[in-house]
Amino acid sequence: MHSHEFASLLCSRLCHDLLSPVGALNNGVELLQDETDPEMRARCVELLAESARTSANKLKFFRLAFGAAGGFGEAVDPREARAVIEGLFGGGRIEIGWLAGEEALPKAAIKVLLNLALLAGDALVRGGRLDVGCENGAAGTEIVVRADGARIVFDDETRRALAGELDEAAVSPRTAVGWLVRSLVEEAGGQVQLAADDGVLLFGASLPAR
Repeated sequence: MHSHEFASLLCSRLCHDLLSPVGALNNGVELLQDETDPEMRARCVELLAESARTSANKLKFFRLAFGAAGGFGEAVDPREARAVIEGLFGGGRIEIGWLAGEEALPKAAIKVLLNLALLAGDALVRGGRLDVGCENGAAGTEIVVRADGARIVFDDETRRALAGELDEAAVSPRTAVGWLVRSLVEEAGGQVQLAADDGVLLFGASLPAR
C-alpha cells in the first residue's frame, strides 16, 4: 500500500473521531446564539467547554499516535504518552493503570503503545479498566496493553489486520490502526500478540533494539 493511500485512511479515521465533539461545538454555538435564559446559557457554555476539551485531547493523542509529535529526536518521553492516553480515556468510564519507567522510548515503540491503547480503549464500550505497561532494555522494548470490562467489542477485521491476515486492499479507516501497529512492529523486526477471553482483551508487542 502506498504511503499516501494509508495516510488518507488515517485521516479518515481522525476525522470520524473528531466529528462528534466538533459537531457538538457547532450545535452549542447555535444554541447559545438563540438562548436568552441565563441558566440555559450557562449550561451551553459548559457543554461548549467540554466539547472543546474533548476535541483538544483527541488532537493531542492523534498527533503523537499518528503524526510527528515528540520532538526531532529518535526517542520520546513516555510521560507524553501517558498524558495523552489519560486525556483521551481518563476521567470517565475508563480507569487508567500505568506501569512504565521514565526512560525515553523509541518513537516507533511510543506509536505502537498508543495505537494499542486506542484499540483497547475503544473495545471497552461499557467502560472498565485500561492498563498500559512497557519496559525498555538492552534487548529492546516490551509493550503490554490490557482492557478489562463488562463488555469487550473487538471486531474481527481489526484483529486480522493486527495479525497480518488482512489483505492491504481491504484496509479501511476502521482497520487502519491495527494495520499501522502491525506495520510498525514488522518494520522493527518484532512481534505482536493478541489474546481475548471472558471480558479481557490483551495485546503484547516486542520491538528488538537496533
